[in-house]
Amino acid sequence: MVRNVAPEMANLEPEDFYLLSGIEHGMRFSKWVNREKLPEFANLTEKEVDYRIDRCHDRELIERKTQQYEGYRLTFEGYDALALRTFSERDTIRGFGAPLGVGKESDVYEVQSYKPLALKYHREGFTNFREVQKERDYTADNQHVSWQYTARKAAEREYEVLETLYPDVHVPRPIDHNRHAIIMDKIDGVELSRAALEPDQVVPVLDLIVGEMQGAYARGYVHSDMSAYNVFVGKDGVTIFDWPQAVATDHENAPELLARDLKNIVQHFQQKYPQQVRRELDVQAIVDAVVAGEFETIEAAA
Repeated sequence: MVRNVAPEMANLEPEDFYLLSGIEHGMRFSKWVNREKLPEFANLTEKEVDYRIDRCHDRELIERKTQQYEGYRLTFEGYDALALRTFSERDTIRGFGAPLGVGKESDVYEVQSYKPLALKYHREGFTNFREVQKERDYTADNQHVSWQYTARKAAEREYEVLETLYPDVHVPRPIDHNRHAIIMDKIDGVELSRAALEPDQVVPVLDLIVGEMQGAYARGYVHSDMSAYNVFVGKDGVTIFDWPQAVATDHENAPELLARDLKNIVQHFQQKYPQQVRRELDVQAIVDAVVAGEFETIEAAA
């Protein structure tokens, strides 16, 4: 699990960030950045580099290797610190709060601005790099692919999708983006997997979810990772989140991915609410209706 670096920010000096930025620059070309290159990359003197290395290494913002040559690379904490500094300089955020959710591919925290917002750090590649590299099309043709690149591209993809879909589709409102991190509206409500719907709410909520998927499809995207864990149910309806794996509707696998998404959601309701959502529901008819932009309710599905 990656440590929350926010408490360290007040103790870091501008020159510490020069070093971190210099290492980030060097990691564009190699996994480890040679110590000899750091004065040039960080625009610091040799003596200053030595001092900053010790400070950043003690705070676990960088890693060191000594075999073959002395090299350095950012940890996720170091990358987090760079993103946080940028958000602070832009006045996007003014304070850091409690964790909202921690998963294998992202960490989400509450942050303070003109109102409480959510900060999402992408962690793709940290624990499952090979799987992410294989599955995500934005890493497929790149020769030098690192966790840093993978997480940044995932954040860029998700932010692009959110900007396209919001506000026509109920997704978190995107506010700012830097490196592997996104600032967005904090979602109110409860995760669908934990929601206890009343019998008369079940079909209407399912209809709302499928309706949002139809709206996303009409605007060019299939979520491609839909489950009961990335839908929030609140007093104002449903919100669909976690879009880094979204694919364009003109992608060759889009029909298959849309069918899988719908099947996952329908099966959740069938298993949890068998009295309200019948087993014989024709999922393919729902898929066809969504593609045609004609979906209204699952009760109309053959």
